[in-house]
Amino acid sequence: MENLQYPIGHFKCPNEITKAQIDEWIQVLETLPKRLAILVGNLTHEQLETPYRPKGWSVRQVIHHIGDSHHNSYTRFKWALTEDKPVIKAYEEKEWSQLFDSKNAPIELSLNYITALHAKLVHLLKGLDDVDLTREYIHPDGNVAVSVAENIGKYAWHSNHHFAHIEGLLKRKNWL
Repeated sequence: MENLQYPIGHFKCPNEITKAQIDEWIQVLETLPKRLAILVGNLTHEQLETPYRPKGWSVRQVIHHIGDSHHNSYTRFKWALTEDKPVIKAYEEKEWSQLFDSKNAPIELSLNYITALHAKLVHLLKGLDDVDLTREYIHPDGNVAVSVAENIGKYAWHSNHHFAHIEGLLKRKNWL
């Protein structure tokens, strides 16, 4: 079950984040919208309703979750870059995934949103300097400081994490 829940493992932030690592993470964020659209573009309604693991979200819910989560992350980047260690607002992702839009909306809505959001996010991230990368926000769960650099890594991981959920399901079902 752990392999189905965390197919690429848990996020581990390096002690020292290099410029090369930042560039690699930004590349993941830049390519996710197209990679995701190709992966799910031809799925049927039934396939979109299939959970990626037992008791997991459907493919549809995962796609909408990516949009919701990355929307929140974009706001966290902006807060960290414009305020002094702001305490961010956490959100209840499990409850969001149960809302009408997450369970029923066409995936094209979130695919289009992820495309636009990531274009803005990548443009922002490519313009950051070394000082910007050290700016932080405080996550209220545990009162943990998260740097802009670390958050780039978290969301590159998050992109690959959910991509792997969907890709793994499609491979197990021979839908690729």
